[in-house]
Amino acid sequence: MYLSRVEIDVNNRQKTKDLTHLGAFHNWVEQSFPAEVKAGKRRRHLWRIDPLNGKQYLLVLSEAAPDLTQLATYGVAGTAVTKSYDPFLASIQEGQVMQFRLTANPTYAIKQPGKKQPRIVPHVTIAQQRQWLVGKAEKSGFQLIEKEPVNNNEAADNRAFDVISRDWPVLRRKPDQGGRGGRLSRVTFEGFLRVADVTTFKQALINGIGREKAFGMGLMTVIPRG
Repeated sequence: MYLSRVEIDVNNRQKTKDLTHLGAFHNWVEQSFPAEVKAGKRRRHLWRIDPLNGKQYLLVLSEAAPDLTQLATYGVAGTAVTKSYDPFLASIQEGQVMQFRLTANPTYAIKQPGKKQPRIVPHVTIAQQRQWLVGKAEKSGFQLIEKEPVNNNEAADNRAFDVISRDWPVLRRKPDQGGRGGRLSRVTFEGFLRVADVTTFKQALINGIGREKAFGMGLMTVIPRG
């Protein structure tokens, strides 16, 4: 696995004029793997847009290393970098405490009478979105750490993570992606977790959490707490 990053050239409007919706970012990521495009065998690439110190970065997790020239298409010159993610994955241990960031699409399914496929509906309140992550944690091999109580007062939800951003970015899909468009609920969580099951946790990091992974959702990154 490879983790790659490039600073998005947000100050060059001519260069980034096409990046007006999630589908355009998806295409940018896909074109960064020309060998897969040529072979017609595209693997899943997790990605997200990360703000940091007033700048914006495209972060990509992939099985193969991207073409850095292609990855830099909409980036600031000289900022595209990649590194092997495997040594970090191999270092993960049960019980390890880590700081995490996850950008996801929290949703739930509603059964529709007479239809096989349920209706997928976004969670809209912070409380619902937090509870969605609580539900995903155990299935993803980690536990959300609880905060120390203050003055012996324990809140109903005292887990040590926060919703740091919420928005509804535009998505325009190509015909081969179903041809549907609209807006997606995008939520970024940050906080602390404890690894409960190493194998399951690694799979969550590699495969992502939740829906709409092709469009910038599901990528969780973690840093061991010192």
